[in-house]
Amino acid sequence: MEGPEITFAEAVIDNGKHGTRTIRFETGRLAQQAQGSAAAYIDGETMLLSATSVSKHPKDNFDFFPLTIDVEERMYAAGRIPGSFFRREGRPSTDAILTCRLIDRPLRPTFVEGLRNEVQVVITVLAIEPDELYDVLAINAASMSTQLSGLPFSGPIGGVRVALIDGQWVAFPKHSQLEHAVFNMVVAGRVTDDGDVAIMMVEAEATDESWHLIEGGQQAPTEEVVAEGLEASKPFIKQLVEAQQQVAKTAAKPTRDYPLFPPYSPEAFDAVSAIAATDVAAVYQIADKIERQDADDALKERVKEQVNAKIEAGELDASIAPQVSAAYKAVTKKAMRGRVLTDGVRIDGRGLADIRALDAEVAVIPRVHGSAIFQRGETQIMGITTLNMLKLEQQIDSLSPVTSKRYMHNYNFPPYSTGETGRVGSPKRREIGHGALAERALVPVLPSREEFPYAIRQVSEALGSNGSTSMGSVCASTLSLLNAGVPLRAPVAGIAMGLISDVVDGETRYAALTDILGAEDALGDMDFKVAGTPEFVTAIQLDTKLDGIPASVLAGALTQAKEARTKILDVLNQAIDTPDEMAPTAPRVISVNIPVDKIGEVIGPKGKVINQIQDDTGAQISIEDNGTVYIGAVDGPSAEAARAAINAIANPSNPEVGERFLGTVVKIASFGAFVSLMPGRDGLLHVTAMRPLNDGKRIEAVEDVVSVGQKLQVTITKVDDRGKLSLELVEDESAAAAPAEDAPAAE
Repeated sequence: MEGPEITFAEAVIDNGKHGTRTIRFETGRLAQQAQGSAAAYIDGETMLLSATSVSKHPKDNFDFFPLTIDVEERMYAAGRIPGSFFRREGRPSTDAILTCRLIDRPLRPTFVEGLRNEVQVVITVLAIEPDELYDVLAINAASMSTQLSGLPFSGPIGGVRVALIDGQWVAFPKHSQLEHAVFNMVVAGRVTDDGDVAIMMVEAEATDESWHLIEGGQQAPTEEVVAEGLEASKPFIKQLVEAQQQVAKTAAKPTRDYPLFPPYSPEAFDAVSAIAATDVAAVYQIADKIERQDADDALKERVKEQVNAKIEAGELDASIAPQVSAAYKAVTKKAMRGRVLTDGVRIDGRGLADIRALDAEVAVIPRVHGSAIFQRGETQIMGITTLNMLKLEQQIDSLSPVTSKRYMHNYNFPPYSTGETGRVGSPKRREIGHGALAERALVPVLPSREEFPYAIRQVSEALGSNGSTSMGSVCASTLSLLNAGVPLRAPVAGIAMGLISDVVDGETRYAALTDILGAEDALGDMDFKVAGTPEFVTAIQLDTKLDGIPASVLAGALTQAKEARTKILDVLNQAIDTPDEMAPTAPRVISVNIPVDKIGEVIGPKGKVINQIQDDTGAQISIEDNGTVYIGAVDGPSAEAARAAINAIANPSNPEVGERFLGTVVKIASFGAFVSLMPGRDGLLHVTAMRPLNDGKRIEAVEDVVSVGQKLQVTITKVDDRGKLSLELVEDESAAAAPAEDAPAAE
């Protein structure tokens, strides 16, 4: 937009050989009645409007800051009409909800403590380029509009996505570029008084293609590489903050004096501390959660009674009474944190890097396709895996470039998991966020569609909660997926790290905690979740209550997390270290490739042929445009019957189980020999199947019994899901194996 009323600034992000991206902020034209409004653009193609509004009166009965973030995806932004019955946008998409969380996490800690006026930030997607991701731009837009609103806000905040592509950290990559990225992270932070960037939020994951890229020689996202990425994000964040500051210099409203409601006064803290400090220290050394909570509740009631008695006696002011709960929490926080920083001892007696007792078990539920329980201390997660045909993968109707996904991870957190009552039903934002985090942690190790042609639904049930159910979900899911027969490329485990910081003897001390309890999460400064394989990191999520955390502290926490992850992976491997056989109740999905010009013949007029095959075999058949046919059935014989019927039409020369051939050895490997049966079709004769050629004895070297060019009479024993053939020797003719020039003709 242009006009004399518009104030704008631009940040030009230079990615070297990967080009530049221009982020533009402007204000003055749109949403003029909001306390603060700003438009943000990427390269002039993607446009968001952020409006920050503030209520006139504070909610003085609230004991928290009432901040609400909403993201409105408008389908017109992509030139589309909504696909709903009423052709109108409805409830927010999962992407919109995750973006709300992405904005809330760095924004919330930057408001002054004690603010109780309702603040709402609404981000509307007005235009989007099809290959663009809008979530990170939304962080910057929300910061910009809030900076302009006159609220007591210690921003601006800069948010950037950086992706590791060909060894370079590329800022604001397009979705298509992420196909070439080994790792992808969103980092948000603010510029400190000394000019450094303090990191406030991290959301990161390895990509779908990471495994193949690493095998191809790309750098694996180890802890050291991830720490380098955090440092690489800082200059970009600084550019974005400076652009916002440039707009704010001329367009921001003066900061208003909003009434603040500190949770407690110094007098209230002193009164509660005098009564409870000694007993609190004892209570917060009780290891059992329920026992500790009961003792804590009883002590809190005694404190209230004694404070009320002192108020009645005129020893304390009556205004202290409603502040007792908040002051009591501050006393417990001080006691717990002081013990950690000075003695290195935690609530349950553990050291800073100690993990609670671990337990893992698979196949815990009958009839389901895969199941497992993972327990870490009092945190207990059940994982359940369900498999089906690819046509049941989730279809996504949003502004995301991703239109479908075959791996769906759902997370449930029922109220009984903490011994409480509450609402059950549709998932809350927190549950959606935890499920998405666990999903991102596991996607990099899933087999490809070709290797494992199944839609996979993973459900994590939080049965007990006392710290990091999301990382427990990652561990339970690894176990459950392997139990269901999913050939994961590597097991994945996760751990939650905490942070305690304070000024001790004039210097700021940081203590990183491994495997945090729920109380340590509530009373600490950071929740830093790290998931990964034995070799590299697959997902990270950082939430902080501070204005920022030094990158060096985060790098140390990453290293500490790897040590814990290695221990957890050992426990998982003891429970199950290879994929189990698929459950009898799981559907069998196999695939066959047919020529594209044969698709019409397989379908038949008005679907007559394919429907007949499905009726005859009981299988379900799905045909892709590239000629890949997926066949799903309740058992293997039904699927094989459907494949044979399709091959009879489209691949009449495709061999079937039981057929006999005189083949030629074309390649020798340590595990067997590859035998050509016909042009373009080879099968594997495993070394264990060659014993008839060595008088039934074990074969030390394959080349001792067969040679390239030799003819062998073989039978097909198996056609696997990818169409690969397994062979065995024809026993009554194994002695007839002969060099190529002496071999008889094929049958």
